[in-house]
Amino acid sequence: MLSADFVIATAVAYVGLLFVLAYLGDRRARTNKRSFLHSPAVYTLSISVYCTSWTFYGAVGNAARSGLEFLTIYLGPTIVFVGWWFVLRRLVRISHNQRITSVADLLSSRFGKSNRLAVLVTCIAVIGIAPYIALQLKAVTSSIQAVAGASEVGRGSLTGIDDVGLAFGVAAGMALFTILFGTRHIDAKEQHHGVVAAIAFEAVVKLTALVAVGVFVVYIGGGFETIFSRAAEMGFAVQASDSFGDRWVTTMILSICAIICLPRQFQVTVVENSNEDHLRVAGWAFPAYMMLMSLFILPIALFGLTTMPAGSNPDMFALTLPMAAGQDGLALFAFIGGFSSATSMIILESIALSIMVSNHIVMPIVLRLTAGQQRSDGQGVTSMVLVARRFSIVLILSLGFFYFFFTRDSDALAPIGLISFAAIAQFFPAVIAALFWRDASLRAATLAIAVGFIVWFWCSFLPSFESVSPAVARLLVDGPWGISWLRPEAMFGLDGLDPLTHAVFWSLTLNVFILIVASLFTSQSALERIQASVFVDVFRRGPVAQGNFMRGSATANDLFFVAERVLGERRAALLFEVEAREVGVDPAMLDPSPDFIGRLERELAGSIGAASAHVMLAKVVSGGHVSLEEVMQMADETQQVIEYSQQLEKTSAELRTTARKLEDANAQLRELDSQKDEFLSQVSHEVRTPMTSIRSFSEILMEQGDLDEWQRQRFVRTIHGESLRLTKLLDEILDLSALERGERAWENAPTDAEAALDRAIAVCDALVRQRGMTLELGQRARPTMVNGEADRLCQVFINLISNAVKYNTAEEPVMRITSIVRSGSYIVDIADNGPGIAKGERKLIFEKFSRGLRGANGDQSGAGLGLAISRQIVARMNGSLELVPGPLAGACFRVRLNVVRS
Repeated sequence: MLSADFVIATAVAYVGLLFVLAYLGDRRARTNKRSFLHSPAVYTLSISVYCTSWTFYGAVGNAARSGLEFLTIYLGPTIVFVGWWFVLRRLVRISHNQRITSVADLLSSRFGKSNRLAVLVTCIAVIGIAPYIALQLKAVTSSIQAVAGASEVGRGSLTGIDDVGLAFGVAAGMALFTILFGTRHIDAKEQHHGVVAAIAFEAVVKLTALVAVGVFVVYIGGGFETIFSRAAEMGFAVQASDSFGDRWVTTMILSICAIICLPRQFQVTVVENSNEDHLRVAGWAFPAYMMLMSLFILPIALFGLTTMPAGSNPDMFALTLPMAAGQDGLALFAFIGGFSSATSMIILESIALSIMVSNHIVMPIVLRLTAGQQRSDGQGVTSMVLVARRFSIVLILSLGFFYFFFTRDSDALAPIGLISFAAIAQFFPAVIAALFWRDASLRAATLAIAVGFIVWFWCSFLPSFESVSPAVARLLVDGPWGISWLRPEAMFGLDGLDPLTHAVFWSLTLNVFILIVASLFTSQSALERIQASVFVDVFRRGPVAQGNFMRGSATANDLFFVAERVLGERRAALLFEVEAREVGVDPAMLDPSPDFIGRLERELAGSIGAASAHVMLAKVVSGGHVSLEEVMQMADETQQVIEYSQQLEKTSAELRTTARKLEDANAQLRELDSQKDEFLSQVSHEVRTPMTSIRSFSEILMEQGDLDEWQRQRFVRTIHGESLRLTKLLDEILDLSALERGERAWENAPTDAEAALDRAIAVCDALVRQRGMTLELGQRARPTMVNGEADRLCQVFINLISNAVKYNTAEEPVMRITSIVRSGSYIVDIADNGPGIAKGERKLIFEKFSRGLRGANGDQSGAGLGLAISRQIVARMNGSLELVPGPLAGACFRVRLNVVRS
């Protein structure tokens, strides 16, 4: 039997080894940037901090009590890491671009850089993780008592030392270790290479220890088949059908949420990631690690149930089975494995939570209280942050210890861990919305998380004190003030579910519902919209520049003072020396550029959080003292500028297309303007000519009264003819204008289109003969009824035929007219072998004022209104008039009208 002194001394020695590893790892990481500590193997092993004492001990106990349900704790993370491309890659990319330091920082940054949301998330995380820390303390104390117990295997206790004393000692030791190696300095990216090295080593230890116990159990049990057969004979057979149910689904969902949202998991997976490509290795290596951790869980549980005395604690089978076989060395190794599982979780969780507390609660308060104050030592902020984090670590571990103190009589480890998982799961909907839903709003996310937490507190956290509080026990039975439908485990009358499933169902259902509905009915601020675009479109743009808007009276000395307070003198000096070297000036003559201010802000953000870093620089750059709210307003204006830049980048292709369209439109407008000038000139000429004739002959008639009758009649006929010509021109202009405004009303009625075409050909026959043109009548349709007006349709055909005669300059002019009925449409083509329409004029040929064609005699006659009027008439008949490739060398105009169904 192992003595208590030896077990405790071994644990202390192991912690000392972790001290050495953390020190050497931290030193190596700072002197060799290509150290193996930056390898994907160490990164993957550090992620295994997910496998805590709950996994090492509690999974065996869970398997003994609930069969295959323990697998859900492994399957959820496996799904997330196998699909790392969809969520984890996005989280890591955003973290690198935005210098995210925690899950609270992630949500705060996405939702308008709201520090209030960050405070809410931080407080929930600290409260929600307390049961998980208590679980680790309980596991360590139970394992020490089990290994060093003197009376009965697995059920003894240490003489003179109770479990509370052991838990206090473990908590104090972990607090000391975490303070020494988790808060030695403020890192630019909040990465802790020494601690990660120790965590990776512990990952190897706990895996090796559990596999060693599993191999030993399988060996002494006669193999897997023998162990399962003996368990079945004794009534401990595991039926897969008994494991699947609402609790299975619940724990699966919680494990998916936990691997992303647990502060320690976010720390190692996202913040500690030094290379995005490491996710490729972790995507298969971490699931493989968890598979090895779970490989022997069921054999150990079944063998313990069949061989250990009745009443033995299943959670301790990994320890008590080697002890029962007289293998004290293996039992001690298993104890170290479980101890590693617990200490790694406590250390890293405390670090992650202390960063959240200091960055989002302490720093904003400090910045408010010290506005305008300076410290001559240049280390004020650094020392305050370190003190805040050390105090936070003590507070966090104290909360975990007190929860352990009040719930230490609980028999099972797994339910305690699930309470914490359910609390942290309240962040998951907001995180997913932050990554993928552009319209999710700050108010919606804040309200959803707050309501989810309240429901969790009522339905899950409060009932965990049932065994120590008669008032809580009565509350669970009767409800508050006797209101049964508000009972924590039977909310709204839903009392048929497992307590865990009940709590998760109501908390997450209300959380998601409020997030969706409130986002749809609330508006986003400008900064929220900008950050939403940055997050959702993270793979469509590069890193977002920050701080470039900061311009003011700040000098290099002012900025160096700020950097020195946070980063320390050496790191601050190096940062400014590098900038001066790049600019090519002496450091004393450095004039801070906006880009340098942005880079400095990102460096500070990695140490004290984005909001606090922005506050500090805003004070210096603006030359005044600003509150956090004022800084948020400045950030809003800044991000608007960034948003414009991002929108230009996102829509550059569209802008180029639009620019080309504008160029075409401008060219068309210039051409139309030119044609308008020509039209006005032509109209003026056309109007002036008849008006001149009318005036001249009128004056002759008025002044010379001795004209004979023949002269008088000739002058009057001339005046009358010129008046008709002038009237026709004005009628055309007015007719087109009325058609465009819809003022020329006629009622379309069934009309024989072929008859209208024949009539137009007959009217133009003399004109065709006069020109000496050959008229070819091709295929003709039978009499066809269309919806239209006979005279107007005839007017269109006359205009097209006369244009074909007028503008055909061929030596042997030919015109071909065809008509057919096809696909329910009556189609007429009027083609000629003239010069056709120039390519540059085809788009404008139907526009008003367009007179690009030259007549057969070389002049440009007409006002250019005929085709425009014809197209308007055809359009009023629900048809179309267009220029199409024709059978002859010249132009071909096509009229298309819908056939009336009889």
